[in-house]
Amino acid sequence: MREDPEFETFVRARSAALLRTAYLLTGDRGQAEDLLQTVLLRTVRHWRSARSAPEAYVRRALVNLCRDQWRRTSVRPRELPLVLPAAEAISPVSGPAERVGQRSELIAALAKLPEAQRAVIVLRFVDDLSVAQTAALLGLSDGTVKSYTSRAIATMRAALTDRDHDAREAHHAN
Repeated sequence: MREDPEFETFVRARSAALLRTAYLLTGDRGQAEDLLQTVLLRTVRHWRSARSAPEAYVRRALVNLCRDQWRRTSVRPRELPLVLPAAEAISPVSGPAERVGQRSELIAALAKLPEAQRAVIVLRFVDDLSVAQTAALLGLSDGTVKSYTSRAIATMRAALTDRDHDAREAHHAN
């Protein structure tokens, strides 16, 4: 099957942003690449219906396929990486070295959130969707999206504050 040039243009233009979304949903670079590849293959097969709003179509497919994976893996213990992924796994950092550390801490805090809260945070703040768009995409009410957002931000804030406190104590001990 020959791809539509419009599909190829879409993939070239949006694949980096979609990979970032997949990575933040899964917490694993390899899984994110596999997830996006699967979704793009499904999208090209349904391009006629996806072409009117391809990014929304792909984003919904990413979230739905990721949910399916969460359901399948919820019955077995979660695998933990031996080493946290480098912050550069998402995109190159052009700023000071501190930004790399901050990004790693943020990614680690995000990975500790329950899947539904992680999906809400990624869609709302990384993909810049509104509450209503996020609710529609995830099949939740606006109130649930707001509640998940509030809980997730509180959890991440506490995790990052605890890390800062521990780092300050370690610095003063030396």
